[in-house]
Amino acid sequence: MNRPLSSLRRFFTALGLLSVVAAGLAFAALVDGALHGPRWLLLLGVPATALALVVFGKVGEPSQSDILVRGLRPGGPRAFAPALVHGVRAVDKRTGRLARDGQSLESVFAFDLAVVPDGLPAYRVQVRHPLDVQGLLHRPRGVVEYDPEQPWRVVIPDNPPREWLARANGITPPAVVKQSVGAVPAGLWTFVASAAFAAVLLVLVRVLV
Repeated sequence: MNRPLSSLRRFFTALGLLSVVAAGLAFAALVDGALHGPRWLLLLGVPATALALVVFGKVGEPSQSDILVRGLRPGGPRAFAPALVHGVRAVDKRTGRLARDGQSLESVFAFDLAVVPDGLPAYRVQVRHPLDVQGLLHRPRGVVEYDPEQPWRVVIPDNPPREWLARANGITPPAVVKQSVGAVPAGLWTFVASAAFAAVLLVLVRVLV
């Protein structure tokens, strides 16, 4: 299953539907109040719509966690790929912020990697691991294992095959590296559904009134 379908599945929840109804009512109140309705409807719709847009903006705002990848699916397809190391740092495993004490049990290594898979454009990911896997603290290249169907799922294996290590050591850095794997922005489906709900609501109001 791809990431857009996963986003749709998460959308069809009680909270998601409630968000659609609330935002849709705000959009409808703003439009109807501005075009046809009484002034109180417009005065209600303006702050409600502004609040909804702020929430959608915060949900979809890019952050460092956007390139943080998930682990592999149990029983899912797997493949190896070379990776370039852009940086390694110790971060708090709960917040992701830079750790004051890199030796603390509450910290993990955050490996900033550019994965170069076969048949896909190179892309940037961040993989966290409690240990210095493959000695990447002091090496510019390594090997990752990823899901070909869901490339954002990446792990750093402890002992990758030697042929892949050799391939990684001889790889040429790609000219273009995507900042993250393509995905549907957070909150997009809710925003689109809210706008559609508002449009349907406005049409019904015009027809029935």
